[in-house]
Amino acid sequence: MRNILTGIILIFSITTLVAQNTPCACCTEAHSEFDFWLGNWDVTLPNGAKAGENTIAKEHGGCVLKESWTSANGNFTGTSFNFYNTKTEQWEQLWLDVAGTILKLKGKRVNNQMILRSDPAPQEDGTSLVQQISYTLNEDGSIRQLWEVLKDEVSVSVLFDGLYKKKI
Repeated sequence: MRNILTGIILIFSITTLVAQNTPCACCTEAHSEFDFWLGNWDVTLPNGAKAGENTIAKEHGGCVLKESWTSANGNFTGTSFNFYNTKTEQWEQLWLDVAGTILKLKGKRVNNQMILRSDPAPQEDGTSLVQQISYTLNEDGSIRQLWEVLKDEVSVSVLFDGLYKKKI
């Protein structure tokens, strides 16, 4: 019994030592490109009506940005997991919500915007549609989230247009 206890303590000590000496896997500049979205937000529509509330937090050693969305009436919730993929050198987002929606996006930061797109979805008429969500950091610290459907690189509809303002 004493040998088992000594072994467990030794393994725990080695694991702790290795963890303390391991460099932060997600502490690169690329992993911080979406940090402007971190925080607790009130979100409004273009007409000023409250759309909902959103909390964005870093998890898993800073490797994942987790979004927790709740609509203004509280009936619609969703979560996204956002991460920088070092192999593809792109950001990826997986959105899941109470309606069963699954949306997979990928993209990059361009200046003050994070622009994420879905793969093209073939339509019955032979065309393809792409969903694009752009997060634009405004000079005042607010963020505009614009979710569009694109056909041939042209916006054919807006699914969501929200202004994020940090909660005080």
